[in-house]
Amino acid sequence: MSFSLTNKRKIFNDPVYGFISISSELIFDIIEHPYFQRLRRIKQLGLTHMVYPGALHTRFHHSLGAMYLMQRAIAELRSKGHEISGDEALGAEIAILLHDIGHGPYSHALEHAIVDGVSHEELSLVFMNRLNWSFEGQLSTALEIFEKKYPKQFLNKMVSSQLDMDRLDYLKRDSFFTGVAEGVINFERLLNMLNILGDELVIEAKGIYSVEKFITARRLMYWQVYLHKTVLAAEYMMMRLLKRAKYLSMGGEKLFASPALSFFLNRKTSLSDFYDNRVIREFSELDDYDVFGAMKVWKNHPDKVLSFLSKGLVNRRLFRIELQNQPFGEDYVRNIRLKTMNKYQLTEEESIYYIISDSTSNYAYQPGNDQIEILFRDGSVKNIGEATEELNISLLSKPITKYFLCYPKEIL
Repeated sequence: MSFSLTNKRKIFNDPVYGFISISSELIFDIIEHPYFQRLRRIKQLGLTHMVYPGALHTRFHHSLGAMYLMQRAIAELRSKGHEISGDEALGAEIAILLHDIGHGPYSHALEHAIVDGVSHEELSLVFMNRLNWSFEGQLSTALEIFEKKYPKQFLNKMVSSQLDMDRLDYLKRDSFFTGVAEGVINFERLLNMLNILGDELVIEAKGIYSVEKFITARRLMYWQVYLHKTVLAAEYMMMRLLKRAKYLSMGGEKLFASPALSFFLNRKTSLSDFYDNRVIREFSELDDYDVFGAMKVWKNHPDKVLSFLSKGLVNRRLFRIELQNQPFGEDYVRNIRLKTMNKYQLTEEESIYYIISDSTSNYAYQPGNDQIEILFRDGSVKNIGEATEELNISLLSKPITKYFLCYPKEIL
């Protein structure tokens, strides 16, 4: 499919940053492409609005915001004498603009229930390759940067690292729309302190406190927003709902669904399948509206599991969730399961959709090759763990794991 370059430069009015300029006609034509427009119909935070009612912003908002921050970062690095060609700047902007284009509706639930473990990063690469073909190879530099294959490593890290434009935008944007002030970061200060030493992206020492705040904000946002216990309950209910719908469909049950949703409910798909024109075309039609529209009808389906979960999500009758630092005892889980089976007259097989026992983990800062480096006036460089006395990086770099148990509130 070809897509002609016919548009002029435009400006978007963003509630977080103000006016965002589109730097080239190519970028605007990519934004106008149906693949990218689909992101308007996918919420950035999935079911988080069930806890924070304002969290209704989309992947479209976030992608534009991340592109804006890339523009600012490149301008800052150029002002400090670092050479970034026009093609490199365009490639970096496109790479960050398209970094989330492979997300499906309720992305993580979808990855675990419908598309058989294919990650959104893998699908983003599929979409980018198809767009590169449509735009006659003009995304080749962006693809190299996205895949971390471009010779200038600092460009790759601005798209994907522990201090990239993706994280800077989602923390700022998600805290804005949820109203969670703990996630607010000083993105202006962080961008102003960006520099390059050799081929490494570094933060000048004057910005060290902003880096500390960034790491702390990320930790707080994960437990207060992204892994909030009620959000977890809703997301795992969605996973179970989609698994049940797929189980029924694969068993021959005719379920109400849009053509795109029905396509994935009725077949197993792996990453290799997405290189087939029909599969990627159907996925490009899939968004939040397909899933929510189906749930509204499934509320009245004769299958009691599908109906129960659909009613719970549509009407916000979410499961009770217990969270603790140790795994739940087998006897305790078995007791809850038996009570649930008795109350709802469930078989053992049906009960797995009502009782969810799992764990979740979070790194505030992940040690390894991809570390945040601090540049001091004498030219020396230290990673943030060595450079700061205020943060206990050894503690923040340990994964925090919490165990949870979800079940219908009526059980207790």
